[in-house]
Amino acid sequence: MSDIPTIKEIAKRLNVSVSTVSRALNDHPRIGLKTKQAVKELAQQLNYEPNPKAIFFKQKRSYVIGVILPLIAEDFFSKSISAIEDLAMEHGYTILFGQSHDSIKKEKTVIEAMVKQRIDGLLISLSKETNKYDHLTALKKYNIPVVYFDRVPPLDNVNKVYCSLFDGTAEMIDWLFKQGRKRIALINGPDELAASKERLKGYIEGISKRKLKVDMQMVEKTDLSEQGTHEALNKLLSLKKRPDAIISFNDYVHLDTVKYAQEKGILVNKDILFASYANISVNKYTAHPPIVSLDQYPYEQGRLAMNILIDILEKKQSDDTEETSFFQKELKGTLVYS
Repeated sequence: MSDIPTIKEIAKRLNVSVSTVSRALNDHPRIGLKTKQAVKELAQQLNYEPNPKAIFFKQKRSYVIGVILPLIAEDFFSKSISAIEDLAMEHGYTILFGQSHDSIKKEKTVIEAMVKQRIDGLLISLSKETNKYDHLTALKKYNIPVVYFDRVPPLDNVNKVYCSLFDGTAEMIDWLFKQGRKRIALINGPDELAASKERLKGYIEGISKRKLKVDMQMVEKTDLSEQGTHEALNKLLSLKKRPDAIISFNDYVHLDTVKYAQEKGILVNKDILFASYANISVNKYTAHPPIVSLDQYPYEQGRLAMNILIDILEKKQSDDTEETSFFQKELKGTLVYS
């Protein structure tokens, strides 16, 4: 007897064909009740488990979904993956997880590995370097649907879930003006990210609404590294007229910004008000959280993205038609005050 029981072994013991065993295990109507019972009882005695590869071959599904995030250590993405895993378990899917570490090269490598593992679909939040999407659109030839979330491409013919950074930024600037701040600066992220462009548009909109001219000297960018953030803040503090409020790309950039500002003798949230995005959990435990942060609902984004992908996969399984319409969901962020 082999270590791992097979359909062939069950068939041999019961002196029936392999196809009869297979049909009995799947409750085929042509198989008699007595035969079904005998097959299932022996399968249970032998601790028989269906071969996942055989099931995949038959159903053309692996029930495995790939998820690629820039960095799981970030609070935002850990909350997203929790939602994705919760929903995956409810619907019988397994998650194959990978990190791009904000590198497009690693992003491509992870995708190639996932395709070899025959994932049914892919959820992805793009790396900071990703500004071309050929490696993702190429998944169409493998019949692998893609749903983007949070860091999404500026494309119409894709499935995506994201938070409105344009509106949130404009609202944030309006609130800062109401606190008496007139020189509001922005430390933005890499140009490759659509989210950076949305922040900048919202910033320009917020300033313009006050009938003020946008001073682009008040806009700097960071590559999201500590050094890049320090350099951006140093340029802002070197201006003849310093900003009296600074909006950082996210709460992690905010932490680096505040650290460096304190080294420069700045009284945080007094001399300069510091605002940000994401509303991460650690803000509750830091001495100087952003005075206002835009909550982008990471758990909800992950849940919605996973729901969309499951709907696509179920529809594809039922009618086997090519995807022609795209699901897009924009969430409205909420300002959270410290």
